[in-house]
Amino acid sequence: MQTAAFDYLLPDELIAQHPAAARDTSRLLVLNRSTGSLVHKRFPDLLDLLREGDVLVLNDSRVFNARLRGVNARSSGEFEVLLLTENATNDWWAMMRPGKRARVGTEIHVHTPLGETTGITARVLDTNEEGHRRLQFSGTENISDDLPRIGEVPLPPYIRRDDKSFSSDLERYQTIYAKTAGSVAAPTAGLHFTPELLARLQQTGVQVCRVTLHVGLGTFAPVKADNLEGHVMHEERFSISPEAAETINRARQERRRIIAVGTTSVRVLESAADATGRIAAQSSRTRIFIHPPYRFKVVDALLTNFHLPCSTLLMLVSAFATPGETRGRDLMFASYNEAIRERYRFFSYGDAMFIQ
Repeated sequence: MQTAAFDYLLPDELIAQHPAAARDTSRLLVLNRSTGSLVHKRFPDLLDLLREGDVLVLNDSRVFNARLRGVNARSSGEFEVLLLTENATNDWWAMMRPGKRARVGTEIHVHTPLGETTGITARVLDTNEEGHRRLQFSGTENISDDLPRIGEVPLPPYIRRDDKSFSSDLERYQTIYAKTAGSVAAPTAGLHFTPELLARLQQTGVQVCRVTLHVGLGTFAPVKADNLEGHVMHEERFSISPEAAETINRARQERRRIIAVGTTSVRVLESAADATGRIAAQSSRTRIFIHPPYRFKVVDALLTNFHLPCSTLLMLVSAFATPGETRGRDLMFASYNEAIRERYRFFSYGDAMFIQ
């Protein structure tokens, strides 16, 4: 299967850029996989689509202020840093722009988003095959503790902001149930929920279950390989508690639906399941790459946003549209074309889709 088959054109005005574009007022496109039918609803109508006994699986990872800015200590050239993985206190792997100027030994004076000095310095220790830089921070006991003050919300590159304070995004680019910090991108399907809607779902008998997957670099990496087998996913950390595993396993035994909120929840469940679909409590890492013709072991329905072209996320939802087959691409493209005709908003702050 060629990756070019997953490309498409999208009018710029359909890319939702503002935080107010989501949360409880979003539109919801409902796809019935067995019939191919599409129904237009509002997100609160999810109450009518879920039923007693369903298990709604949420990813409770929290986005941290992973983006830093600074200047070269010698040349004053500007750098942008995206923290990826913490090796030890003040020791991180990171993406840097411009990467070619971030040679081993380069020192960067870290600034606040408004350009104020912080007294913190990052020194480039090493590079890896992926072009990431290993940074050692000084001038702070623990850079992690300073990130809420000096870091920025790592918004996707297609979201443009003139106000460098990103004040509205600090709250909005986070699910209401976010708990454990570790993601460099939000699990955006969950951005639509309000506390009131979650409470009403539970009152109707829907069980809410939480897992954790810290969204990493793979979210930003398009598939460039000519064949899907040549694409390597970046590793992401995930965990499932014994309580969550028990809830999911019991529901499957009783033939109740497992509904994943977002592709990140799908990756957790499919990574943690054995060949029979049984979930084991664990903390681990995954490189799972789900694309047609994948057969799902756990997930029965999926709530998701509209995804970027040439992305692994678009391939995952195409696989879910027709499990075990390759025609899901056509079904998803028909759905996306309908969404474009109806002026749905796309990507992180956009509208939602429910595939059942």
